[in-house]
Amino acid sequence: MTPQGRDDDADNDPAARRLAGGFLIGRPFGIPVYISPSWLLVAALITYTFGPYVESQLPGIGQLKWGVSFLYAAFLLLSVFVHEVSHSIVAQRLGLEVKQITLWLLGGVSTLDEPDTPRKEFLVAAAGPAASIALGLLAFAGYVGLPAGGVAHLLASQLAFVNLVLAAFNLLPGLPLDGGAILRSAVWKVAGRRSAGTVAAGWAGRVLACLVLLAALSRSAVFGNGEPSLIDLVWGGLIAMFLWTGASQVLKVQQVRSRLPRAQARTLVRPALSVPGDLPLGEAIRRAREAGLRALVVTDSRGKPTGIVNEQAVVATPEQRWPWMSVSAVTKSIDDAMILTADLAGEDLVRAMQREPSSEYLVVEPGSQDIIGVIATADVERAVATR
Repeated sequence: MTPQGRDDDADNDPAARRLAGGFLIGRPFGIPVYISPSWLLVAALITYTFGPYVESQLPGIGQLKWGVSFLYAAFLLLSVFVHEVSHSIVAQRLGLEVKQITLWLLGGVSTLDEPDTPRKEFLVAAAGPAASIALGLLAFAGYVGLPAGGVAHLLASQLAFVNLVLAAFNLLPGLPLDGGAILRSAVWKVAGRRSAGTVAAGWAGRVLACLVLLAALSRSAVFGNGEPSLIDLVWGGLIAMFLWTGASQVLKVQQVRSRLPRAQARTLVRPALSVPGDLPLGEAIRRAREAGLRALVVTDSRGKPTGIVNEQAVVATPEQRWPWMSVSAVTKSIDDAMILTADLAGEDLVRAMQREPSSEYLVVEPGSQDIIGVIATADVERAVATR
């Protein structure tokens, strides 16, 4: 499965945040690895569906078939782990930070820094399928070398098959699969823009989702009795939903990112009035209204900004109390992380705001540090969300 870029994707992308839950099972190569509780669902489903096959291949195994089936599910989890850790090791070698790996219902996700070149995108994406192919060939060697008719021989044959299928499936050219990331790197290389590759690979992922669902519905009609089986529908539906949701989310994130250039500190800033902290709130608001200003910045006796009057706190305060309370009562203190320069825009502005989440930030001129005004997080969000 394609790694989740951080852009800071791990922190901002909703999918990445959803996948972050689970139980920490280790830190190989310094990377936290989590297993999602949803894996228990897929383990149960694999155990249930694989048990009858074990019994058909190993007559007389009896109820031990369920133990062999669960062991098969555990080896599948190990295969997914090797696939994901391969993404992560290559990413680390290329200088990308890897935040975590999460193993979940339909595979795994490596959360890492977004590759900044098509070459890095390709190498990180290709590492997973390459590892799956290597595991498949290793398991096939075991299948050839082990005596037939035993549990090990059966598991080796199935693990060879499933790892090679996993590699082939992940190489399909559509996000959120590894093949989608490879397609994105190719389009990025040709077009010179990562966004073009994301859109192409995202739509390809949606097409793949439709094809998977169609295949699940038609498989029995082509190869069976004409009626789709429950297992085909469950697996086909889950995989199609995963592909469609993942591709749609990638396209949605790209759509938001394409609007990020609208977020410019200088154009979104609210001109502010500087006031002392002991000034009555009512008087401060009166002065701001007379001057046509929409924000209040509290300064000390030397004119240094010390806080921003919180708009929500003012709104929540009954107007009749304004003359009897000082501005400092509704002021939020500011630190260096809450002071932004007016030349910030797009992703640079968003990243600067993420360092210290707040409802308002002080905006100053770069170099001189002269106060320009206040930028509200809500104004940035509206600028990015507006079509």
